[in-house]
Amino acid sequence: MEILKRQPTSKAPADWFTGDVWWDVIYAGQEPSRMRANLVRFSPCARTDWHSHAMGQTLHIVSGVALIQSRGGQIIEARPGDTVHTPAGEEHWHGATPDAFMEHLALWEGPGPDGGPETVWGEKVTDAEYQGPRTPAT
Repeated sequence: MEILKRQPTSKAPADWFTGDVWWDVIYAGQEPSRMRANLVRFSPCARTDWHSHAMGQTLHIVSGVALIQSRGGQIIEARPGDTVHTPAGEEHWHGATPDAFMEHLALWEGPGPDGGPETVWGEKVTDAEYQGPRTPAT
């Protein structure tokens, strides 16, 4: 057994996010492990850019309401206790509602099986995309 040293909270890069976002790296596995786990905190209106993960991503909502959208799909409202999975290569974004903070646990693997990047970042989510119609998670 090994107790892992807690890493300091860090601000997420503006190149990948709109608004203020902070994360705590919980686990970044070393080869042969590819496991990644971050606790991510979004301020109101904050969100990721469009992106995809080589091996997919799972989000577990801890607090607040998460807005999550796959390219071409509806914006889903996920609540504390909900877990949402996006498959490998599926372009998506996630973030907080305009009026409250949101916190989720992000789980993914990296790098990709071919040695490529674990995450491919795209363009910013526009205000029009962010403000689109929402549907509750089922």
